[in-house]
Amino acid sequence: MSLERAVRAKIASKRNPQQDQEAQEWIESVLGTKFPKGELYEDVLKDGQVLCQLINKLKPGAVPKINSSGGQFKMMENINNFQAAIKAYGVNDVDVFQTVDLWEKKDIAQVTNTIFALGRQTYKDPNWSGPYLGPKPADENKRDFDEETLAAGKTIIGLQAGSNKGATQSGQNIGASRKILLGK
Repeated sequence: MSLERAVRAKIASKRNPQQDQEAQEWIESVLGTKFPKGELYEDVLKDGQVLCQLINKLKPGAVPKINSSGGQFKMMENINNFQAAIKAYGVNDVDVFQTVDLWEKKDIAQVTNTIFALGRQTYKDPNWSGPYLGPKPADENKRDFDEETLAAGKTIIGLQAGSNKGATQSGQNIGASRKILLGK
């Protein structure tokens, strides 16, 4: 098997059809329209138009011009505009797919992960009251301790430091002992 085929197989194995379906249903509910019957999820998203419409629903005017014709460079421009808009919306760079992941269908699982990251970001948007996607991110739980509490904490040796309240493995015989025989 060639290396390229092995890489493609590994990427394809990361793909979760159930997550693709959840992402598609979320996009459809946000936009209020269904994907065309018989078309694959990645084919509907490929030209970037649906993605741009999605971010414009979440944040109106995020992508001012959506290209509907003009060849592959205009369609890839839609994808790039979507990526820039979701970064401005608050999605982390590491969660955003590469253009070729979608355009050349190299890693559709990463595209779905990006849509989930966008769906999680909607929880933080006070202006959004529509459907959400994925689990709600944890809220910050910042704590302020007084000096006395901090000083008391410095006297405790945590279990990560290699101590387990004096317990050791001394005296344990794991397996049979090794016999060394010299000569005959």
